[in-house]
Amino acid sequence: MAKNKLQKFKELNTFLNTIQPEKIILRNDEFKIKGNWHKEFQNKNPIVLELGCGKGEYTIQLAQKFPQINYIGIDIKGSRIWKGAKFANDNQMKNVRFLRTQIEFLPFCFSENEISEIWITFPDPQIKYRRRKKRLTSINMLNNYKNILTKGSLLHLKTDSQFLHGYTLGVLEKLKSNIILTSHDIYNSDLIKTNDVLGIKTFYEQKFLKNNQPITYICFQIN
Repeated sequence: MAKNKLQKFKELNTFLNTIQPEKIILRNDEFKIKGNWHKEFQNKNPIVLELGCGKGEYTIQLAQKFPQINYIGIDIKGSRIWKGAKFANDNQMKNVRFLRTQIEFLPFCFSENEISEIWITFPDPQIKYRRRKKRLTSINMLNNYKNILTKGSLLHLKTDSQFLHGYTLGVLEKLKSNIILTSHDIYNSDLIKTNDVLGIKTFYEQKFLKNNQPITYICFQIN
């Protein structure tokens, strides 16, 4: 297993679609692609992020559905990113990039108004109270997103965690944010019928569904 991971890391370094900035570069705010992502993609199309992208299923399938939009999958685990990055590389998908970094470094990776939409797919709910600041829908994190998003941008949270779903609704209510859609079980609702994008299944989502765990969803705008 360790040997397989090392091979993936080695191959990941050869993919032009994968960017792996060093922490010191980000902390010193010296990341040269920040503010220049349209130049990186060589177009002025909207840019959408998938946070905690894992194997990149949403990034890849959204990019296939909407070739006129640029997508960036973000995750810290290179062995997971490798699968999506390899698929995009092998299929010459020009509207896909992967960024290997921690989500809390987003303000050092993107400039104001550089991002048009954000997907948060099956993040760790960080249930323990001492880990609350790590939740990807905490007030601090939402403020980070707000700073890089264009005005009126949509955010999507898709999770198997009823805890995170409820927690996020509470945070959004506190911030008086605009909740556009919400469901405690999308596969037993009409949302899937009207929005096929929600039917994209990640590796972990398929496991949750096999265990009969309901999948929740929130579409919102940050106030």
